[in-house]
Amino acid sequence: MPKTGDRQDPFLAFRFEVTLEAMPVAGFSDCTGLQLETEVQDYNEGGLNTHVLKFPTRTKQTNIVLKRGIVDRAMWDWYWLLTQGLTLLRSGSITVRDPSGGTAVMEWQFSDAFPCKWLGPDLNAMQNSVAVETVELCHRGLTRTK
Repeated sequence: MPKTGDRQDPFLAFRFEVTLEAMPVAGFSDCTGLQLETEVQDYNEGGLNTHVLKFPTRTKQTNIVLKRGIVDRAMWDWYWLLTQGLTLLRSGSITVRDPSGGTAVMEWQFSDAFPCKWLGPDLNAMQNSVAVETVELCHRGLTRTK
């Protein structure tokens, strides 16, 4: 049992950083797709009518979606190389930091990622919003390291 006065607050989701190997630093305002799902196979065993047996099969991961204000061409150039037949795989990490920004409280690493979708900014002359591009990364694995 925790001592009186001990308190563990939930981690805040607004202070995070994404790093990709061999890419310049970029600021992301949104990161989604930290998801794994294991497919399940049902097995109706003969003579057993009270329940269906369930067995885990393959685990699949969703794409990581990153949104950022456009500051340079690095993400576009990486995607453009893919459209020209050159696939550059990069590993990276997504780190959630404490409210002060100093200590890493959670971290996921992904491997062999490549951009599989690029969305340009929504442009509207009647608004003064930031031009935001979206890049979707396919990857071959997600592990939680912290």
